[in-house]
Amino acid sequence: MVALATRPAATEPTVGTALDVRHVDHGFVLHGDYLPVLEDVSFQAAPGEFVALLGPSGCGKSTLLRLVAGLDQPRSGQLLVDGETVAGPDPSRVVVFQDPTLYPWRTVWRNASLGLETRGLLKHHKQRVDDALELVGLEKFARAFPHQLSGGMAQRASLARALVNDPRLLILDEPLGKLDSLTRLAMQGELTRLWQARGFTVLMVTHDVEEALLLANRVLVFSDRPARLRADLAVPLDFPRHRDHPELLRLRREALGLLGMAQDW
Repeated sequence: MVALATRPAATEPTVGTALDVRHVDHGFVLHGDYLPVLEDVSFQAAPGEFVALLGPSGCGKSTLLRLVAGLDQPRSGQLLVDGETVAGPDPSRVVVFQDPTLYPWRTVWRNASLGLETRGLLKHHKQRVDDALELVGLEKFARAFPHQLSGGMAQRASLARALVNDPRLLILDEPLGKLDSLTRLAMQGELTRLWQARGFTVLMVTHDVEEALLLANRVLVFSDRPARLRADLAVPLDFPRHRDHPELLRLRREALGLLGMAQDW
């Protein structure tokens, strides 16, 4: 795995977006029956804020991310980015999924350049691809193919592909969920570094309570499906954070209690 980069960002910081989710309801029709997934969900994220979403598996967190990304439209309620209704996908809102989803026949550089290429911008913005690979520490692997990368390196390449578009809102759907424990720890530090260097707003789904508390300014805890917002936990700790910090341990107990797992503490 590539060592964590310590150099400053190769590009100027981004200005993150403001996100406003207002009374969102959503669900699906399955075999003629309506299945509610989200119920009256409301919250805000300030520009440059890192917000983590916690909740039981299948409660609707990933569905909420799809709505924020503009991949789906809510049945009712409203989602606003910088005061504008989210009506569809936009390059300023980029999703990174649990699987890197790299094209095996394209090099790391060619995978990272995909967004610019599809928008017809690559010819005049090739340096942005180099900058993004440098940000994630993969500049020496630009000509490598996905099968030549470790799991952590592949996820770095996926992050580079997102960063090339200069996202103002980075939407992360369990991006570290399939990594081994040591790689996951390293990537948590990498995400924090990239967020601090670039200044974008982050909305991240994770099932790891400790990970949410280590990375985020705020942690939103959801109920079982249909997901309702149960708590909005502020994490008033400076970076870098330490797992044995008394306030982090207190917040961990509180979050686990809200998730019905207090007995496992």
